[in-house]
Amino acid sequence: MSGLRIERDGHLLRVTLAKPDRRNAFDAALIRELTEAFADVGDTRAVVLAGEGESFCAGADIEWQRSAIDLSYGENVEDALRLFRMCETIDTCGAPVVARVQGYALGGGSGLVACADVAIAAPDATFGFSEVKLGIVPAVISPFVLPKIGAHARRYFLTGERFDADTALRIGLVHELADDLNGAVDRVVGELLSSGPEAVREAKRLIRERPGGEEAAQTAARLRAGEEGQEGLRAFLDRRRPTWLE
Repeated sequence: MSGLRIERDGHLLRVTLAKPDRRNAFDAALIRELTEAFADVGDTRAVVLAGEGESFCAGADIEWQRSAIDLSYGENVEDALRLFRMCETIDTCGAPVVARVQGYALGGGSGLVACADVAIAAPDATFGFSEVKLGIVPAVISPFVLPKIGAHARRYFLTGERFDADTALRIGLVHELADDLNGAVDRVVGELLSSGPEAVREAKRLIRERPGGEEAAQTAARLRAGEEGQEGLRAFLDRRRPTWLE
């Protein structure tokens, strides 16, 4: 039975971790399903990543961890690479990803949050990079977490302590706290869908690749001279809605 629920609503794709009885914890099957779900989102203009039930994602499933105990070094490398590729696929997804975070977001769950472009959390959500408590480290998720929280990792990677949503907001892991999670997510999705589809994807690529001056100028010129840029500028000057809103 699939641990993932995928629903399309017009230009919006909803990807929901659907193992509430396991607090949506990862196992090999869920990692594979998430990788496949984000590998090709087609012309989707926004993706909402959520967790069913009381928690967003409580990290690695206990039974999956138990099965990993007897893996060889080489098997461990392959296992870790599968998790990395899942995170990378979400992080580099062409469409913007909005994470809806409630309850526990621990270990790899916090890693998932870091892979999102916009992360909105409930005020009582709980985060943590608890790997060191098990004698291991958050190495696989570190390429995605470190750009978000920077030097704060020197505390939270080392202590493995859990921290609250206010702290997650302060260190940059999440962008907003909201009592009404659905309302806040819908508002952000509305902002994304009101923008030029090509422009949003190019903006995400710009953030990730950080091009130099000449390449940045070429990107700006290409978008401005392109069909979508021309339509957006003309609609603004004509005080009308651009065609992508029709």
